[in-house]
Amino acid sequence: MKCDTFLIKYAEIGTKGKNRYVFEDILCKRIRVRLKELGSFEVKRDYGRIYVYANSEYDYDDVMERLTKIFGIVGVCPVLRTTLDLSKEDGGFDDIAETLIKHFENEFDSFDFSFKMFVKRNNKSFPITSMEMDARLGEVLLKKYEDEGLHVDIHTPDIKVYVEIRDQVYIYSKIIPGPGGLPTGTNGRGLALLSGGIDSPVATYMIAKRGVEMEAVYFNAPPYTSERAKDKVKKLGTICSEYAGPIRLHIVNFTDMQLCIYDKCPHDELTIIMKRYMYRMAEEIAKKEGLECIVTGESIGQVSSQTAQSLLVINEVINEIPVYRPLIGMDKQEIINLSQKIDTYETSILPYEDCCTIFVAKHPVTKPHLDVIKRSEEKLKGVIEPIYEKAMSTIETVVLK
Repeated sequence: MKCDTFLIKYAEIGTKGKNRYVFEDILCKRIRVRLKELGSFEVKRDYGRIYVYANSEYDYDDVMERLTKIFGIVGVCPVLRTTLDLSKEDGGFDDIAETLIKHFENEFDSFDFSFKMFVKRNNKSFPITSMEMDARLGEVLLKKYEDEGLHVDIHTPDIKVYVEIRDQVYIYSKIIPGPGGLPTGTNGRGLALLSGGIDSPVATYMIAKRGVEMEAVYFNAPPYTSERAKDKVKKLGTICSEYAGPIRLHIVNFTDMQLCIYDKCPHDELTIIMKRYMYRMAEEIAKKEGLECIVTGESIGQVSSQTAQSLLVINEVINEIPVYRPLIGMDKQEIINLSQKIDTYETSILPYEDCCTIFVAKHPVTKPHLDVIKRSEEKLKGVIEPIYEKAMSTIETVVLK
C-alpha cells in the first residue's frame, strides 16, 4: 500500500471542549517529532481530524510503526485524496470515482467481499448529497468489480469504504488501531520506579498513556547484579519510550545501602525497609526534577511486599508527592498480557536479576507493623546517612529514546 496521506483519528481529545486545540497541537507536535527522521511530512489539523501529508519518499511500514505507537491516536487511516472542482455541476464526481477505483486497486488483491459506502459531506458547497454519493460511488464499484465477487451488504459488510468531502476528498477503507489515551505532555511529569521485571514497564506505559511525560529511576546493585541487568532495564525503558517519548533514566547505585540494611536490620524485614529507602530516594529525585507523581508496578497481594499492610508501611515515608499504582487491581496474567501487547515481556523475562531479588529473605514479613519497622530503622541511624548521601550524589542519568 502506498499513499501520500494519513488520516489520524482520536477519541478522548474530542471531549476536551475549549481546551481541545491544546491537545490537538501537542499531538501534532508529537507526530512531527516521531516522523522527522523518516522523511518530509506535513502535519495539519482540521476540525475533528489530523492529517499527515508525505512530501517525500518514505517507508510505509516504518511510518505506520511510529504512528500506531503515539498516545492520543486511536486510528491511522491510509488515505488517497483528490481535489474538488466546484466549478462543475457535479463537483468533479468523475475525479472522485477515479480516485476511489485507484484506492481499491492499491488496497486489495481480490474483490470477492461485501462493502458499504460511508460518505460524509462536511463541505456543504459540494452539490451532491451524502446519500446520493453513497449510491453513485457504490454503483461505480459494482460496475467495475461485481464480476469478481464484490457485492453490497449494508448490515454486516466485510469492508467499510469512507469518503470524506472537505476542502479535498479523502478516501480510505482501513483504520489501523493506535494506542489511544492522551498525548504525552498534556498531564504533567512523573517518575517511574523501573526494574527489570514484568510489572514496572507496564505501569510506566499505563501512566504515560494518560498524557504524563515519564522519567524513571533504577536501583542498581553491582556486583550482585550484572551489567546485563542494567542493560535490560535500559532496553525496557527504550521500548516504553517508543510510546511515551524520550525517558530520562536515573540510575542509583544502591549496593552499599542494601548491605548496610542487611547488616543492621532483621532479615525478614529487609524488603520492606529497602523499599522504604527507595521511595525516599524516588521522592527526593522527583522533587529535584520538578515531577508531580511517582509510579510503581505494584499489584496488591502479588508478593510479600505488596500486601495491603506492606504497602501502607512502605508508603508512609512519602511526604509530598502522590504514588500512582495503575496495576493495583490486576492479576499477573492480565499484566503479562499487556506486557506482551507492548513488547516488553520477552525482555522482562531475560534471566538477569535486579537488586530486590538478590536480597529477598527466605520468609519475608507479609503483615509488617509500622512501629516495628521504625524501631528496626533506628539501628541504621548514624551509619546509613552518609551512604544515602553518596548514593544520591552519584546518580547516573541517561536518556532513552
